[in-house]
Amino acid sequence: MTKRDKFLQTILSGTSDANIYFNDVRQLLKSLGFGERIRGSHFIYHCEGIEEIINIQPLPDKKAKVYQVKQIRSIILKYKLGIK
Repeated sequence: MTKRDKFLQTILSGTSDANIYFNDVRQLLKSLGFGERIRGSHFIYHCEGIEEIINIQPLPDKKAKVYQVKQIRSIILKYKLGIK
């Protein structure tokens, strides 16, 4: 199991949403085929075939916001991204 697969399982489990690092989320989204656009502190992700646009911002402690991790999890589950 790769590092990406382990991190994806962590996201999908939902047990540690408050301890997810922002850069790890960025790398996961890129590996799932999302394009990235940066506007100030907003990191905007889009992917062909996916209706939703993901807009995330880092916290001062370099972690991801909990509600944004939940949004990402729901999109991954809805579109079955990266799930084997």
